[in-house]
Amino acid sequence: MISSEGGRESHAPSPASHLAANATESALNTVLASLDDAKAEGTTTIDIKSKSALGDYMVVTSGRSNRHVGAIADRLVGALKQAGLGPLRVEGLPHCDWVLVDAGDLIVHIFRPEVREFYNLEKMWTADPYSERRAAHA
Repeated sequence: MISSEGGRESHAPSPASHLAANATESALNTVLASLDDAKAEGTTTIDIKSKSALGDYMVVTSGRSNRHVGAIADRLVGALKQAGLGPLRVEGLPHCDWVLVDAGDLIVHIFRPEVREFYNLEKMWTADPYSERRAAHA
């Protein structure tokens, strides 16, 4: 829909986009509650809507050990399935150094602390795009 506001045309979000946004926010709340219940540590939510077509949000968190990482992932997958979200893709469960749970517009990384520090996804995904960094130094 296009509406005219003070001589400017603007695009109003469709009802479907509102539903999708609400579904993603609901899924994010489910993820954060599950991680909190499982005693995940250092949970960070990164808005990636404007940075990637991979999804809307990336959540990065840690478990204290391989066993804790696996337990967090199992609890999270159960919570997402119970909320009717899926299909889910889960990678990394056999070793539990780094487990990735892909719930479509929401991607969750669960790390052991040393592995999280090594890959430092937060720094990579919160950095300004290269073109903006380059323009700032010009």
